[in-house]
Amino acid sequence: MLDAYIYDTVRTPRGKGKKDGTLHEVTALGLSSRILNELAKRNNLSGHAVEDVIWGNVTQIGEQGACLARSAVLGSDLDESIPGVSINRFCASGLEAVNMAANQVRGGAGDGFIAGGVESMSRVPMGTDGGAIAIDPELTMKNYVVPQGISADIIATKFGFSRDDCDAYAVESQNRAALAEAENRFSKSRISLKDQNGIPILANDEMIRKTDMQSLGSLRPSFKDMGEVMPGFDKIGIMRYPELEKINHVHHAGNSSGIADGSAAILIGNEEYGKKHNLKPRAKFKATSRIGTDPTIMLTGPIPATERVLKSAGMEIGDVDLFEVNEAFASVVLRFMQAFDADHNKINVNGGAIAMGHPLGATGAIILSTLLDEMERSDKETGLATLCIGSGMGAATIIERV
Repeated sequence: MLDAYIYDTVRTPRGKGKKDGTLHEVTALGLSSRILNELAKRNNLSGHAVEDVIWGNVTQIGEQGACLARSAVLGSDLDESIPGVSINRFCASGLEAVNMAANQVRGGAGDGFIAGGVESMSRVPMGTDGGAIAIDPELTMKNYVVPQGISADIIATKFGFSRDDCDAYAVESQNRAALAEAENRFSKSRISLKDQNGIPILANDEMIRKTDMQSLGSLRPSFKDMGEVMPGFDKIGIMRYPELEKINHVHHAGNSSGIADGSAAILIGNEEYGKKHNLKPRAKFKATSRIGTDPTIMLTGPIPATERVLKSAGMEIGDVDLFEVNEAFASVVLRFMQAFDADHNKINVNGGAIAMGHPLGATGAIILSTLLDEMERSDKETGLATLCIGSGMGAATIIERV
């Protein structure tokens, strides 16, 4: 098996995923084509420079539909001979795109790939594509499917995380992100996004804000009514977990990931690819994993995905220097730390999606970029990125510096 390397990582700032967000006027196509152009420019790519563009995108409808990956290639300055494929593994789509590219390189199916993803949640709202997992009672009742926010509250209840625990985690995420921003830790991968006229639109992640326990304590739980009143999803959760007498609703906008717009791309290739394009590898892929889990609690996938990827790499949890665990909800990361007795000082050291937002199809590639940048900044050797995934899945990737 060949080795697969990361040669470069590029991402946009994350914008607020609402109509008043700074990136609302930029389409998913625009975000994608700009980031592809930046990656090509930084690495002097021309002609048929990569085998494929593998692009994560969750809500594939409207202007994000019709194989956005191919549209992004045609909308960019990449050669038209480069194809594109859009993939959807919900919140891990960006990481799955990267893993697919890395594993194709390792298997000899191509020398070089661009992989990553995009989501414009301000323009194409989450859930507008429908889908059986959300609306078909034959499927949802059989599998006790509940909304993700209810799943996050089930995790908190089942594993003993209080509202204060979740709020304290959120405050720390914001503080870490603010420090990272102040120390310019994101500058290696993050670009300043410009419009067609070259005028800067957004240079920094838009959603970082100063917060504290008191301000978070004033926020009303977001999923209490849908759980307890209409349509009463708590009863479905308790049918699946009868040991729970009651579900404690502890999550709200301040300790959950923010809705965001953004895009990220990673250049991946084998050793010969680097030599051909005069590029120096930054990291090597050690192992990748994906797994299915209980669709009710849904968001605990990072735990078995991490167990699986560690086994594949022949490693133990203590062998990993840094972790990026996507902050879909505070309880997701708290449960990960509890399950592995992991040191919070190694996890999401520059904050995460609670502070900076979660542009669904892009986040996996964003957190892998952030992980590698931090490994280089702090001189660490090995890193692991993992995400929970809607409908009960998990994905993980281990990289090491070269």
